This record gives sequence, C-alpha cells and structure tokens, in this order.
Amino acid sequence: MKVLLILAAAVVFVILAVVAIGALLPKRHVVSRRASYRATPEQLFSLIAGAQNWRPDVTRCEMLPAENGRELMRETTSDGQTMTYELLDRRPPTSLERRIATENLPYSGTWSFLLQSNGENTIVRITEDGQVYNPVFRFVARFILGPTRTMDTYLRALGKATGQEVEVHD
Repeated sequence: MKVLLILAAAVVFVILAVVAIGALLPKRHVVSRRASYRATPEQLFSLIAGAQNWRPDVTRCEMLPAENGRELMRETTSDGQTMTYELLDRRPPTSLERRIATENLPYSGTWSFLLQSNGENTIVRITEDGQVYNPVFRFVARFILGPTRTMDTYLRALGKATGQEVEVHD
C-alpha cells in the first residue's frame, strides 16, 4: 500500500511540475530554420505556394474558395488532423507568409518563408512566430517535441520533393 501511495504521489508531482514549468514558459516564441537547395527560387516557390501534396505527412491539400477576400488552404495530415491556413502575403519568388486560420487550437501563429538566391543554390528560411496557450502543450513542445521539429520536417520534405537531401540549420 505504501508503494502505491508513493507512486501516486510521484505521478501527481510530475504532473504538477510539468504544468508549473509550462506555465513559466513564455506563450509566444519566434524560431527560424533554413536549408540550401540546388533549385531556383521559382521552382521552390511554386512548391511552397501551391498544394502541399508533395509532403509525405500531408494526405490531402485543397485550396478553398476565397472567404471575404482571404485565400485559404486546408491540409489533412496522415494522422487525420485537418488544419486551415490563410495566405497573408505572397511575393513570388522571394517570400510568402501564412497563418493558422483554424480556431480553438492550443496554439496559433504564422510561418514566413524567405527564398534567397545564393549562386546556383537557393536558401529557404522559415520563421515561425507562434503562441502556445496550454502550459502542458508548451512544456511538451519545448522539451519533448522541440520548437523546430515541424520546420525541420518541412525543409527536409522540400529537399526530397526536389530530389535532394538537405541539412537544416538555425
């Protein structure tokens, strides 16, 4: 019986610690990652700005009818999650910005893409300006998943879509 009480107390302590540490972390974060590709800005921009079906984690991507002048895109991922994004800015072939338009999520934010020629290569930089509202999700995102995991996955998938392996950097 003592062992069960000690075990229960330890579980409660861990849960409280996760919530407390998550509550101390800032809700807002800005992180950035980049990779270099042997492709033109135009080639990469067309992939980034278009339907995301080239990404292995996206099973369906559809451009939605404009709503109040807003250009929307909906993605369904391999785990069944559906997310809608709004296009905020597009300047072919050098920049694009999208924000999460799906409401009532434990997070929100924007991704800004910057494409820059560098000789025969193009550097793609993604900057995430996000907010994570739930303290438990903040803890998990920061210490377990990592704040750049999704961007790293995206940049590597962009490499595979152009037939190359890429290294991702800060």
